[in-house]
Amino acid sequence: MIRTRPALAAALALAAAPAFAQRADITVAMQLEPPHLDPTSAAAGAIDNVTYANIFEGLTRFREDGSVVPGLAESWEISDDGLTYTFTLREGVSFHDGTAMDAEDVKFTLERLLADESTNAQKALYEAIDTVEVLDALTVRLTLSRPEGSLLFNLAWGDAVIVAPESVADIKTNPVGTGPFRFVDWVQGDRVEIARHDGYWGEAPALERATFKFISDPTAAFAAMMAGDIDAFQAFPAPENLPQFEADPRFEVLIGSTEGETILSTNNGQPPFDDLRVRRALAHAIDRQEIIDGAMFGYGTPIGTHFAPHHPAYLDLTDNSAHDPGRARALLAEAGYPDGFTTTLKLPPPSYARRGGEIVAAQLREVGIETEITNLEWAQWLEEVFRGKDYGLTIVSHTEPMDIGIYARPDYYFQYDNPDFQALMEELNATTEPALRAALLKDAQRVIAEDFVNGYLFQLASTSVVKAGIEGFWANAPTQAIDLTGVSWAE
Repeated sequence: MIRTRPALAAALALAAAPAFAQRADITVAMQLEPPHLDPTSAAAGAIDNVTYANIFEGLTRFREDGSVVPGLAESWEISDDGLTYTFTLREGVSFHDGTAMDAEDVKFTLERLLADESTNAQKALYEAIDTVEVLDALTVRLTLSRPEGSLLFNLAWGDAVIVAPESVADIKTNPVGTGPFRFVDWVQGDRVEIARHDGYWGEAPALERATFKFISDPTAAFAAMMAGDIDAFQAFPAPENLPQFEADPRFEVLIGSTEGETILSTNNGQPPFDDLRVRRALAHAIDRQEIIDGAMFGYGTPIGTHFAPHHPAYLDLTDNSAHDPGRARALLAEAGYPDGFTTTLKLPPPSYARRGGEIVAAQLREVGIETEITNLEWAQWLEEVFRGKDYGLTIVSHTEPMDIGIYARPDYYFQYDNPDFQALMEELNATTEPALRAALLKDAQRVIAEDFVNGYLFQLASTSVVKAGIEGFWANAPTQAIDLTGVSWAE
């Protein structure tokens, strides 16, 4: 009997000891730091990485599988002619500063987005909206100037999140939204911190706090992950390290799909790229698989047009621009450049661009095209290339979902002006029947592929690394986002 007392005491002590609490914080790394925190006034996807679904919400939203579901609008009705959308908003929604979110905020948001002075990067997606009417506090009606079959899809983009007039003046540095997390701090050059918003209208997230850490250097990213300084790295920038993480039980590698068409963007408005023969020569000079293997260590899917391979309407048009250096040289000679020419190749920070750019430059050199490579920081790239159109070539991944419509914008940064394509997009926008939309999308893919608007390289894979025990982290990237609303640690 006496011999059992120590065991009994230990058992009683163990029973009385408090259980370890489940972790409720996370540090997520990403390669690019956002230029500011307003997703409604810039093209930088890093803004949405931090803010989408976490801080800000729209009338609709994307799920991980790419489906569009209700957001701040709990339901909607569409008129038979497709010109009127009446949204019923959720009750009891407030912004993080305590002010109520209602139909007036929706009206303010959309009118701000469409204003002449708006700098919204996707303004063209919403130009069919003619009027926004407040019917009552929870009902808002949009009247369109023409049918827009993608309106609910477009409203799910981060560019259309709902903001309030009371807080919009400081939105770039102090974002105030309706999401489950509120903004806490931004230490520029290092991190953004957010915390759970206790007054959230929906299901509370499991996480109480989250930190977005900015690590641009791939070597530093690997070291930080291995040291345990960060819990997850979205879009890990060094794919050559992924096998090492896969072999380590401390980590899980998530491989998924993205909406990121990685392209050799070409300035169609600048000689010599205003010549179809030159653009076609450019396309035939490219060896996609060599770029995927060399820059991405095999992670990526070759594409021959600006469309995601996982989409049901995707066409494999890679044979249209098959690697053929001899054909490329012949086309250049036919266009009046038998000795080739020199152009600029301006590269933003992501490793797919920097590493891929060196490979592309070598491939172009083989056919006589010399490139002057300039490495730009993200803000510089946006200013010089995206807004200033001061470039010959660049490499970038367009991560916006199903964004082939950008080719219908003559003033977009690659300056492609094709009235027939623009008419095709107008027809698509006016069509809601799925089979007809799929047929039009296939026609659109053929047009830009046969015009060789850009050099179509590969669909970016989503390659994230997380610590074992993290649940709910998105493997796929249906939009640019690090959605933490469903993330938790295993008990």
